[in-house]
Amino acid sequence: MSRQRGAALLLVLWVVGLLSALLAGLAVSVQLQQRQARWLNSQTQAAFAAQAGFNLAVTNLLRDGPQRWLADGQPHLQRFADSSLRISVSSERGKLDLNATPATSLEKLLRASGASVERSHTITQALRTRRNQVPLRMLEEFRELPGMTYAVYTRALPFITVWSGNARPDPGLAPPALAKVLGLPRQHGPALEAGQILTVTSEATLRDGFQARLNATFVLLPAHTGGKPYRVLRWQD
Repeated sequence: MSRQRGAALLLVLWVVGLLSALLAGLAVSVQLQQRQARWLNSQTQAAFAAQAGFNLAVTNLLRDGPQRWLADGQPHLQRFADSSLRISVSSERGKLDLNATPATSLEKLLRASGASVERSHTITQALRTRRNQVPLRMLEEFRELPGMTYAVYTRALPFITVWSGNARPDPGLAPPALAKVLGLPRQHGPALEAGQILTVTSEATLRDGFQARLNATFVLLPAHTGGKPYRVLRWQD
């Protein structure tokens, strides 16, 4: 009789241990799902806030008078709901056009972006061959050229374009870092006309520190009649 009771007690203890393990696993799974849900919620909120920053930039670019935002790369600090926004606007005319720039200018930018002399020459020659066949339509095509690395591409990305058509960036619109690399003359006085092809960078930070970043290049259509006042050329979030 005592042996049966002992066996029954062991069985009960084993079942209790198994149920405890199952409950512990369930609790961990529930906590993980809750964390994923909170992360997804924060990601969605930050993404919507960054998009709101883009729309805010377009609205201010369409203003008349001194309240109109300039495409000078200067940050605009704004609030949207429970998020902080950092928004800047730049003109594609102030960047290096991959379809028109001389090889020497491109090599200077590549060297400043961390490429060796040999790698810079390889990339430049590959770009020259490519654009003799067909011009680049998207910036991502530059990433695929022989010799290009992700690190060099990432560093050069804020300073390149395929939409200006200019052989040289406008000195009055070029970012200071690019102007220094290319030795562009310093401009004084009012900024040059930025044109209609612009890039907005919108960074949103929530109260919990979660962040989202949006880069959008678009054609501004001030004289639009209905619909959106812009046409997107590149959207990266």
